Amino acid sequence: MAKNPMQRQARNSFLIGIIIGLILTAAVGAILFMQMKKLNEQIKEFNAAKTTAYVLTQDVNSGDVLVAGMFTPTEVLRTSIPSDYVDISTLLDAYSLYTKDGEPITSEYISGEQHLYLNGNKEREVFKEGTDRYYVMNGTEKEYIETSTAPVLAKISAKANTVITPSLITRSYELQTADVRQQEYNVVILPTDLMTGDYVDIRLMLPNGEDFIVVSKKRVTIPQSNGEYLADTIWVDLGEDEILSMSSAIVEAYKIEGSKLYATKYTDAGTQEAATPTYIASREVTSLMDADPNITEEAREGLRARYTNNLQGVRNEHINNAINKYGSDDNVPSGMEESITSTQE
Repeated sequence: MAKNPMQRQARNSFLIGIIIGLILTAAVGAILFMQMKKLNEQIKEFNAAKTTAYVLTQDVNSGDVLVAGMFTPTEVLRTSIPSDYVDISTLLDAYSLYTKDGEPITSEYISGEQHLYLNGNKEREVFKEGTDRYYVMNGTEKEYIETSTAPVLAKISAKANTVITPSLITRSYELQTADVRQQEYNVVILPTDLMTGDYVDIRLMLPNGEDFIVVSKKRVTIPQSNGEYLADTIWVDLGEDEILSMSSAIVEAYKIEGSKLYATKYTDAGTQEAATPTYIASREVTSLMDADPNITEEAREGLRARYTNNLQGVRNEHINNAINKYGSDDNVPSGMEESITSTQE
């Protein structure tokens, strides 16, 4: 059947419209395909630029002990974290390591690989075997070393979501050696703003103004009773030599009228070095120290060093004189009884 020109023109226009629509659809589809391909490449590049980093879940103050439970993993851009960033578990493990004699095992990262050294000596590299065994090479033989740990501290105050790097942490002086015990004292005059986690020196002041450091940079815990903090009591971790030094200082504080045993707080514990103890215990106590099998050889050497630095003369001139001038053993039993009664209450 023949079609008139108008019908043919309408049909041709319709076909042309379909063809043009198909061409436009194909063009749009090609453009969308290219955009999606480009977007996928950008997403792939973005994901490749990301890494997992551990950030703090809470605010910390300078001197606070850092443990793995304070951190949580999060995805961040590699360019947004410091170049010296190290996985926090690896970092804490490395920084807390000491030998049993108190020699630090230092850590260095070379091309992202961790290397351990005895006290920073690169000729004495420490190797790890298994999860908790360490050794150094003595010729061709493995020489295993006993290790100890100490808390890792925040060097500065930091807010939650902070990425912690080696430059932001420091080692504690409180080695967890076999002779460390938690001691409770209620005979020390405490700062009014002292809180759990603060670091203190415990000092003995004599009536003539002489002031001696008995133990230095100890982290304190304020115990609680029935949900209330005890205002005059602290817990501190001490080695056997420090326990005996404290015992000697307590007795002498009771003996010398007008003396006081008190604590001073570190204001920025993460950056402040521990003070050097200057108090020398009585001759009776030092004799006991030499015979005490619980005191490590390192502690004995530290005690002997005090006697070779003219401090023995200081003791004879000041502490012993003060005891002879002001002292009375009558104060000791009553003072001890007060302390025991306070503890029982």
